[in-house]
Amino acid sequence: MSTYTQILYQIVFGTKHHQKTLADDNRERLYSYMAGILKNQKCHLYRINGAADHLHIVTHLHPTIALAGLIKDIKLASSGFIKGQNLFPRFNGWQDGYGAFTYSIKEKEKLIEYVKNQEVHHRIKTFREEIIELLKEHEIEFDEQYLL
Repeated sequence: MSTYTQILYQIVFGTKHHQKTLADDNRERLYSYMAGILKNQKCHLYRINGAADHLHIVTHLHPTIALAGLIKDIKLASSGFIKGQNLFPRFNGWQDGYGAFTYSIKEKEKLIEYVKNQEVHHRIKTFREEIIELLKEHEIEFDEQYLL
């Protein structure tokens, strides 16, 4: 029998110390580069978007790919790309850790719209408020000292 999966993830991580270093003008280049990483890992990307201090990735992981390894690969490769291309001169790296939340495929379109509208969303809510909301929504226990 073949392997069949449908695990829709929203992956969220920020810049080191949540510095607003991801300038608007080069974010699309970064997202395209990350899309290539996901494609090479046989993951199906639905959407990448973010704000100056963090990003969201909506993807389906290939069954052979471990989530932690994928995120490590994305962070390492994209850090090198950012520095090599001088995309964001003030970028100091990605934060330690990440958030990864699973969703039913029935929620896919709503999730894609949510990620698509990050700029509008963050006129109202900070990244910290957003990540706390996601953690609570998914009933994940957390210690606020690690959200700094």
